[in-house]
Amino acid sequence: MLEFDHIAVVAASLEAGKAFVKERLGVEMPDGGAHPLMGTHNCLMKLGQDEFFEIIAIDPDAPDPGRARWFALDELGDGPIRVGNWICRTDDVSTACAAFDVQTGPPIDMMRGDLRWKITVPEDGSLPLGGGFPTLLEWPERPFPGSRMADLGCALERLTIRHPEAARIEAMLNGRLSDPRIRFETGEAVSLTALIRTPDGLREI
Repeated sequence: MLEFDHIAVVAASLEAGKAFVKERLGVEMPDGGAHPLMGTHNCLMKLGQDEFFEIIAIDPDAPDPGRARWFALDELGDGPIRVGNWICRTDDVSTACAAFDVQTGPPIDMMRGDLRWKITVPEDGSLPLGGGFPTLLEWPERPFPGSRMADLGCALERLTIRHPEAARIEAMLNGRLSDPRIRFETGEAVSLTALIRTPDGLREI
């Protein structure tokens, strides 16, 4: 079984990502930390009891990681800031990977400060089905990290995944992910849209 864990906004810089989120959601997201293995850093906020919202970007002060960065960040360039990925957690990420006919990438060990987890990352840094299929992760400890993040009064109302193969993705997840907030729509291009309840009402990003 899978559970929704978080969404990630990809940006060319954290400063640009924070400004984008401020404009769209009306909140100032605090800094998170750095990921030495990937040469990236992030901002984080709570998005529900155990869920969260992330802005992630290449860390200009980090050395080249010597591998493709996750979330397809090496391909972002001057591309638009957007919700680039959604991530689901599971108690056994290796078993979950084997259950799907999707190139999720192998689970790798990650760290940020004293936080540890396993997450699927293709060797080329790409996203499964362009971001239409979730990245999978496994948190080894409880409570989940989202429960300890800054609470800015935001919560996920709906996540819409548009994809040319939306029906295939929905069928693969049927029986493995039960979350009425997550919806699939067929579209010519891949896009993720989140409807979020904020202190100022419903906002879309």
